[in-house]
Amino acid sequence: MKASHLMAMALIAAAPLLTLPAGAQSVGEKTGVNSALGISPSTQDFVTQAAVSDMFEIQSSELALQRADEPTKAFATQMIAAHKKTTEELKGLLASANINVTPPAALDNAHKEKLDALGKLQGKEFTEQYQEDQVDAHEDAVSLFERYADGGENPALKQWAGKTLPELKHHLEMAKKLAD
Repeated sequence: MKASHLMAMALIAAAPLLTLPAGAQSVGEKTGVNSALGISPSTQDFVTQAAVSDMFEIQSSELALQRADEPTKAFATQMIAAHKKTTEELKGLLASANINVTPPAALDNAHKEKLDALGKLQGKEFTEQYQEDQVDAHEDAVSLFERYADGGENPALKQWAGKTLPELKHHLEMAKKLAD
C-alpha cells in the first residue's frame, strides 16, 4: 500500500480523536493536522490560537526592541501595535457577539519555549531567530485565519477573520523581506 493511502487511513481512523472538550485545543489543531488538511478550526481552537499568536508576537517583539538591529526594531514596533489591536478586537468581538469562548491568559508551552529560547540570545543570533520566528508565526496565523474565514462556525468571527487576513498577509511579507 502506498504511503499516501496509509496516511489517509491513519487520519480517518484518528478523526474521532481530533476534538476535545471546550476549553482544550483539539489534537488536530495542536499537531498541525488540521492545517495540513485545510480543515477549519473550531471556534475554541481559533480563539485560542489567535490569542496565543498575538501574545507571542507582542512578547517576542518587546524583546526585539531591546536586542535587535534598527530595521528589526522598527518592524517589532509595528507588530506590537498591530497585535495589541487585534487582541482588543477579538476580546471585544467575543463580548459583543456573546461568543462563549475565553481566550487563554498565557502562552501555550510551545510558544513559551520559543520565547524562552529567544530570550537567551543576543545580537545577530537574536535578530536572525526573531526574524525566523516572525515568518513562521505569520505563516501559521495566515493559515489559521484563512481556514476560519472559509469555514468557521461563528459568522461574526468568520467575518473578522476575513477582515483581518489582509493585514496578516502584509505582516508575513514584511517579515519575509526583513529576514532576507
